[in-house]
Amino acid sequence: MMKTIFSGIQPSGTLTLGNYLGAMKHFVDLQKDNTCYFCIVDQHAITVPQDRLKLRENIRSLAALYLAVGIDPKKSVLFIQSEVPAHAQLGWIMQCVSYIGELERMTQFKDKSAGKEGVSASLLTYPPLMAADILLYKTDIVPVGEDQKQHLELTRDLAERFNKKFNDIFTIPEVKIPKVGARIMSLVEPTKKMSKSDENTKAFISMLDDEKTVTKKIKSAVTDSDNEVKYDKEGKPGVSNLLSIYSLCSGESIDDLVVKYQGKGYGDFKSDVATAVVATLAPIQERYHELINSKELDQILDEGAEKANRQAIKMLKKSRKGNGIRAKKVNYYSMKQSSLATATELCYKLLK
Repeated sequence: MMKTIFSGIQPSGTLTLGNYLGAMKHFVDLQKDNTCYFCIVDQHAITVPQDRLKLRENIRSLAALYLAVGIDPKKSVLFIQSEVPAHAQLGWIMQCVSYIGELERMTQFKDKSAGKEGVSASLLTYPPLMAADILLYKTDIVPVGEDQKQHLELTRDLAERFNKKFNDIFTIPEVKIPKVGARIMSLVEPTKKMSKSDENTKAFISMLDDEKTVTKKIKSAVTDSDNEVKYDKEGKPGVSNLLSIYSLCSGESIDDLVVKYQGKGYGDFKSDVATAVVATLAPIQERYHELINSKELDQILDEGAEKANRQAIKMLKKSRKGNGIRAKKVNYYSMKQSSLATATELCYKLLK
């Protein structure tokens, strides 16, 4: 049975190999037999300070990467969150059924606000907006990493609370965490997840790193001193991480790779890991560079916003009716005719 799948990624830097192997690689297969919405969640990105020009660049870059890995705009809906006004509008409604205590318990809020004097209120209310993102599309499944599981559990709680209090409107989404590749670890600290925000650029491989950079980072990756290629996440986290990366890039099983490198040192092993990574990223990078400054990319994003708006406004209208807010009929998805879209376009022009 066809399911509806929603996934959102923040445009807060170039995606890493971990983002690709843990998430985006799986998206390509998911779109074959499901209705998929892939959202660039730019409104989440601004919960922390951003350089406006860099943010604009990152939004476009992320869109190009989605397409370069194989997301097909004829099968899936690719769009920018802020171009669908219903996200912010439903986000407010979800805030109204959220409790401060449960928002303060969110691990990411604790981590990002720790030790800071001025903390943005949006860091606290991030989860209700995330819930709105998901609930607008009657989402059945949300593929996420382990670090987002808590937010998804809150989304389910908010949807159930709203349904019980007002009307049975929202689909309760299921959380799907990939068993393999969900957590590709740092090359420098292999007990920590690979992150695009890591201050040490040697810790991660960007999806746009060239061959020389990839090879250098893999060869300098932390391993251990016994020189044995063996999968042991506790005892040999660095080697185990490289084995996971190699397996996911080459298609060979980890067991076969361990046998392949019996009696061989880390030199040959790391060199071959680098070769597999470069071969994986090369076609993606080629397609990315074709798209990044093209009109094709603009057209795909415009069409994606229209498709997303059509569905989102239906759910927004139902939720407004459910809690008693007047649900005026507004043709949001006709972007050229919408007064809100015209105002947004004017704001963008003024910012340029």
